[in-house]
Amino acid sequence: MKDEIARIIAMLQEGKINAEEAEQLISAIKADEQEPKSKKRYLGKMLTVRIISATKDNVNVNIPVKIVKFALKLGHGIAWSIPEAKGYVEDIDIDLLMNAIDNEIEGKIVDIQTEDGDIVTIAIE
Repeated sequence: MKDEIARIIAMLQEGKINAEEAEQLISAIKADEQEPKSKKRYLGKMLTVRIISATKDNVNVNIPVKIVKFALKLGHGIAWSIPEAKGYVEDIDIDLLMNAIDNEIEGKIVDIQTEDGDIVTIAIE
């Protein structure tokens, strides 16, 4: 836990996150220490995002579940402020992902295939 807090403090000092974000991350880490074992096992899983593009511009993202809720709120808010990204995030139901995490859902949460042949999957594994 000390190493994780030290990393958060370093990110704060480097200006990568602000004080409020650092406080939220540290609180999440401390809360994790008090979680029951079954919840800890779940928080040890990864949220995976896979985008398979018809043009072979594939994307694979793995995020630890224990920081996903914070990252989703932060990232979704940032993406909304970027005009180029706004079109991609307006159809993402953040509440659906948050609910899946709160209820310890595992497996595929989102599975989309576009007319162009692009495939997007979001899962907790």
